[in-house]
Amino acid sequence: MQIDLEAERKEILNRYRKLIKACKRRLERGDKDIIRKAFEVAVEAHKEMRRKSGEPYIYHPISVAQICAEEIGLGTTGIVCALLHDTVEDTDLTLDDIQGLFGEKVAQIIDGLTKISGVVDQSSSMQAENFRKVLLTMSEDIRVILIKIADRLHNMRTLEHMKRDKQIKIASETLFLYAPLAHRLGLNAIKTELENLGLKYTDSDSFNDIANRLKESEPERKRFIQKFIEPLKEILSEQGFKFKIFGRPKSIYSIYNKMRTKHVAYEEIYDLFAIRIVIDSAAENEKSDCWKVYSIITDFYHPSPDRLRDWISTPKSNGYESLHTTVMGPQGKWVEVQIRTTRMDDLAENGYAAHWKYKDSAAEKENQFENWINRVREMLENPDPNALEFMDDFKLNLFADEMFVFTPKGDMKTLPVGATALDFAFEIHTKVGEHCIGAKVNHKLVPLSHELASGDQVEILTSNKQSPKDDWLNFVITAKAKSKIKSSLKDQRKKIAEDGKEIMHRKFERHRLSFDNNTINEFCNFLKLPSSQELFYRASLGNVDIKEIKDFVKHRQDGHKQRKQDTKIEQLVTSARGKTDMLVIGDDMQKLDYSIAPCCNAIPGDDVFGFITINEGIKIHRVNCPNAIKLLSNYAYRVVKAKWTNDQLISFLAGLKITGTDEIGIVNNITKVISNENNVNMRSINFDTDDGLFEGTIMVFVHDTKHLNHLIENLKKVKGVAKVERIDQK
Repeated sequence: MQIDLEAERKEILNRYRKLIKACKRRLERGDKDIIRKAFEVAVEAHKEMRRKSGEPYIYHPISVAQICAEEIGLGTTGIVCALLHDTVEDTDLTLDDIQGLFGEKVAQIIDGLTKISGVVDQSSSMQAENFRKVLLTMSEDIRVILIKIADRLHNMRTLEHMKRDKQIKIASETLFLYAPLAHRLGLNAIKTELENLGLKYTDSDSFNDIANRLKESEPERKRFIQKFIEPLKEILSEQGFKFKIFGRPKSIYSIYNKMRTKHVAYEEIYDLFAIRIVIDSAAENEKSDCWKVYSIITDFYHPSPDRLRDWISTPKSNGYESLHTTVMGPQGKWVEVQIRTTRMDDLAENGYAAHWKYKDSAAEKENQFENWINRVREMLENPDPNALEFMDDFKLNLFADEMFVFTPKGDMKTLPVGATALDFAFEIHTKVGEHCIGAKVNHKLVPLSHELASGDQVEILTSNKQSPKDDWLNFVITAKAKSKIKSSLKDQRKKIAEDGKEIMHRKFERHRLSFDNNTINEFCNFLKLPSSQELFYRASLGNVDIKEIKDFVKHRQDGHKQRKQDTKIEQLVTSARGKTDMLVIGDDMQKLDYSIAPCCNAIPGDDVFGFITINEGIKIHRVNCPNAIKLLSNYAYRVVKAKWTNDQLISFLAGLKITGTDEIGIVNNITKVISNENNVNMRSINFDTDDGLFEGTIMVFVHDTKHLNHLIENLKKVKGVAKVERIDQK
């Protein structure tokens, strides 16, 4: 096919002019020259390159810059970086070249946008490592993440040219990370488009089905909206308000999400649209005008008292301001009504892009971003060594809905919905969190795990003797609390391991083994332990017995030398799979480290698979683990079939649910059975009785399913116990 280079050259210039037009209102003297220079450098650098669609590659950076200018509202530096964002990664230009041409700031942002390559082996956490790098740079300059979102939006708009497997990967990543991130930055219009495009490629049937149904019901919806707003228009005009009032259908993705999370059919979703009232209001009257409109509407239609959301008095931390209420409309249908001013609507839809219009609110919003970025910085100080886990923690509390909680002195703290008293303690200060023994919520004593509600007043109780425990990780949802607890537990483990080192030294001497790194590592491999620290830790708790050392000595004498594990992922995969593509867990012939993934607590006897990680050997997951789908779909090449053989003396966490009739002393009898069972440690116990029936959950450390089944049989013999079953502890 003949390419018309002249036509392409004209089109490139055409797109450039369109870009300059979009920036015009914010261009200062000399800005146009810098943008022109960046444009020329990018055209030259990408001149031989084409996209999958066959178009010149330069169309992509220009489109990204266009999104940055028009839809996100970035200034000259942002536009320059958007034009150059792929040059260092894909062309001969280096960061030094960029710095020489455009200065240090531009080079720093481009570096944040350039993927990590060469440093990490091809691995599952490539995407996570890149994201962590973006975050590190973002905590210095927010523009990195905004350009990244623009880049992703353009890629999603042109995704039809990609192969199917690439489409699924990119679309899943978008829904997992980029859409929530756009939401977090107040870019509502972009968030909605990313979500809808993400769904279009990950579940096209659902997407098309909802899109068609919305189209079919449009005339009927319009009639209903007309009927609903007619009387309101009249009365608002009478009261002298300048306003716009219209119905907005919910996005396809949010309808899909509701169907999935609430387990309802399309027909059962009533709020397929919201009515929005946008009023023109002077800055000083904004709040009172919105409440006036609210009172007019609720005089006309009955509101649902528990569905009032006041984001005007306390805006969301992404700057969103609006008043939401749900009222009973005609035909007995609930209708959500959103009331806001023109300024609020502009900021809600366009986030950053609306800043330049509203200088005061921009400063206020900057302040909120600053708080958020400080939180990001805090997390980056102590990131989880596993980038994927770090990313999940980060995502967890970044994109959750928010609530407001108060200190005893009345200071307001923003926490994600679902946060506990322990999260709140860490939010105040790390030391307060570490020494927390409980809390008073609205003057009533509650445990650490108590889930807070918006508006609670919380006082934290501390004791110097208190220190973080393993199960605290189940009580918190904020990334800050998680990372602080993990790091504290690591320090505690280190201290305990110090004592264990001495114990192992004596045991080795007794068996004439030299206490050097090689022998210790060999012994760790022999016991399938991830590190010498784990060995010393277990020794300190008395979990390394003489028989294991004797077996190890014999194993060495038999000449089975352990070879060191190579951490190259390709070799890991090859050696893990071997000829049979099967990992035998606990087999002495295996030379690979493995550990049990904490997300599903597999124990010997469970149906499992191995997942090869870079630094932590193989993680064992149950086949029905909540993360299995993500791992199996994203990283299939690193999944190893696995089965159990012998049972090492290693403790695994398992949960039991016990039900029966409430006999006198039954709890005592149950705990007696557990403590009489060899090598079983109870971690937590929780009992509830209701009208003569009881239900309890117990978390215990056992060695395998045989061990657990033995315990279950003994528990069933306790008088009053009707049923004992294993539960997942997610």
